[in-house]
Amino acid sequence: MIDATLELMEEGVLIPTAQLISERAGVGIRSFFRHFADMESLFIEIDQQTRESSEALFIGGDREGTTEKRILHAVERRADGYEDQKNTILCVAALSWKHSFLRENYAHYQRALRKDLDDWLPELKKLPRARREAIDALASFEMWHRLRSHQGLGKKQAIKIVVEMISEAMAAS
Repeated sequence: MIDATLELMEEGVLIPTAQLISERAGVGIRSFFRHFADMESLFIEIDQQTRESSEALFIGGDREGTTEKRILHAVERRADGYEDQKNTILCVAALSWKHSFLRENYAHYQRALRKDLDDWLPELKKLPRARREAIDALASFEMWHRLRSHQGLGKKQAIKIVVEMISEAMAAS
């Protein structure tokens, strides 16, 4: 059932239901609820099974070199992670109003991404708060999704824009 849920999400089903998951898994709806008390229980189990691989998409990478190189590498790393996890992130956004676990877990991941950006770019700690917050927004999935899906930019174009905006924000005096 976990695999069925992940398949549905990957296919773009952003609000998978117990019925859809059961059908995809080839089990009855009653079997679903024998394994999971509710949908939130399913999401908790999915997170436990996928957390390590999801985090690995964002953590790591070459953190050496000039500020410009590190900005580029950080944005490329996030771009790859965002591309891979797009439907999962959109699913969480679509369902977070209903499931406190998803809201809290998304907030956890956002804090981890912020800390990771600080690890890539320790210079951020010296910036005025408003500029630091702006850079966090520029590096976010929401900005990435806007550039890719709403503005129709290719991956390389979106990376270039995010890198330029973060570089300008860091250089502004």
